[in-house]
Amino acid sequence: MHGPATSLATSVSAWLLVLLCAVSGAYCLRRAGRAGGGAAAGEAAMGFGMALMAVPLRLGGGWQAPVLGAVFCGAALHALWLLRGGPHHAHHLVGSLTMVYMALAAGTGAGAAPGSSGHAHGQGAGLPLLTGLLLLYYAGYVVLGGARLVTVGGTGGAGAVGSAGGAGAPAGPAEVIHACRLAMGMGMLAMLLTM
Repeated sequence: MHGPATSLATSVSAWLLVLLCAVSGAYCLRRAGRAGGGAAAGEAAMGFGMALMAVPLRLGGGWQAPVLGAVFCGAALHALWLLRGGPHHAHHLVGSLTMVYMALAAGTGAGAAPGSSGHAHGQGAGLPLLTGLLLLYYAGYVVLGGARLVTVGGTGGAGAVGSAGGAGAPAGPAEVIHACRLAMGMGMLAMLLTM
């Protein structure tokens, strides 16, 4: 089913995903500035990178995939370094490596169809098994994150699920932090579904 209606719906969905990821990244950046947290800065980079990767227009002829791949290789190394502090940073590592994978898939699929979007929407790019495993991971993350958000919101406990800055850090309401993480998880799931 192709045509103007499908194209418009796809474009609107992509721009909504860009907006969602950019707003989440901006909130995390603001939180990183206040709390000085490395995890919040990593989440901000993830949000802005996801927003850039979700842009449905080809901007300047394919520079996004290599640039995003390099940025998220650096983010993966940073997340690997943060793993010294405990396994709670493993999600940042998985997220960064997923972004590298999608950037590589976008780079290999970019020349396949003229006028294609910023990443490989519907081009069959990527390895089906790896994409399927990542889809399962992010689906589980979104379901658990949603349940956690309902639990934190329902009990009113701002410290029920640890924030990146710790109990005394001025990180903001726990519900907003969890909602941003959940939004980025749903964004990652949506981008993986379009591969």
